[in-house]
Amino acid sequence: MTIRRLSPRRALATTAVTVTATVAVLLAGCATNSTTTAAPAGDDAEAPGTGGTAIGFIFVGPKDDYGYNQAAYEGSQAVAAAYPDLEVLTAENVPEDDNASRVMESMIRKGAKIIFATSYGHKDPALKVAAANPDVVVLQQGNIVDGEVPPNFGTYFGTVYEPVYLAGIVAGTTTKTNKLGYVYAFPISQTLDNINAFQLGAASVNPDVQTYVVNTSSWCDPAKQAEATSSLLSQGVDVISQHQDCTATIIRTTEAAGAYTVGYHADASELAPNGWLTGSQWDWGPLYTEMVAAIVAGEFTGSEYNANFRVGLKTGDNPFVQSAYGPAVTDGAKALVEEAKERISAEDGSPFAGPVVDQAGEVRVPAGTVPDYQTIESIDYFVEGVIGQIPSS
Repeated sequence: MTIRRLSPRRALATTAVTVTATVAVLLAGCATNSTTTAAPAGDDAEAPGTGGTAIGFIFVGPKDDYGYNQAAYEGSQAVAAAYPDLEVLTAENVPEDDNASRVMESMIRKGAKIIFATSYGHKDPALKVAAANPDVVVLQQGNIVDGEVPPNFGTYFGTVYEPVYLAGIVAGTTTKTNKLGYVYAFPISQTLDNINAFQLGAASVNPDVQTYVVNTSSWCDPAKQAEATSSLLSQGVDVISQHQDCTATIIRTTEAAGAYTVGYHADASELAPNGWLTGSQWDWGPLYTEMVAAIVAGEFTGSEYNANFRVGLKTGDNPFVQSAYGPAVTDGAKALVEEAKERISAEDGSPFAGPVVDQAGEVRVPAGTVPDYQTIESIDYFVEGVIGQIPSS
């Protein structure tokens, strides 16, 4: 498949007036179900995703979780602001099973020709809906399609481990006990990437540091989160981060114990006025909006979005960004972060640039090697310095 590059996402933010004017013209046709929108060459039919009256977003949790779903919801509202003539439909607490298919089909019946399925486990229902509705574009957040990607489908994500690596540097310079904690949901590649990047970042400035991990087997279970956090604190951990969809419980428990927090998914600094260090958070609005612009223009099929689309610091437009610093972060730590950011943003840079050694001492990334995005998203091990085992399936 030939991939046709579209305009850089960062250009959307710097030319908002031009894009808004362009969108208004495009939407004039969409609102009246016009068939004049450009279709792929040689195809007389309307391109997938064009001509609809609505855009649908499904979330696996609540929109106010101080985490993953809140960030995705805020991105949907950025789309609503950019497309006032299209109705933005949202559905919270949508399970990762056939219920997701039913919710998406309901949105399609209400006029949606574009669907964002925003959870990792929504991939299979999203593929099912795309196959049943070739005139609808379905975009799935965070997973990967093996083999050929359908012409009305795409996955997308940021390189989540990059700002997590930088946050690890802050944690490594702040800890007094050299014990960091990480509460995570499931041992999928993204969570393993983040835990490893956090430890690698911390160890790059503090070789004595270790990261203790606890998994909850749930994206959002406040009781399990509180128990996991208390367990880490009892072991002397004094900086805690997480990969959970809802983040408030862990942050509040950590703050109450007088320990430090590194956030995830959304800015939750208001929950930890004393212990907030930094975090990693989504800024989905620009990317969501540009993907929609490509779709309503009839330019989706064959584009960079009709694939397993990933962006990171090397392209300058990662939708996953570093959160603001808290009061405990020193100028020295900030300088180390800036140095590291420049290093991993280079073409030959990466948080996983070799050598990378796993818990058993085996070299997984040789010295002088820089793994690509797909290799990193296939990681199935913990790096040296992580304390805890990956649960067996």
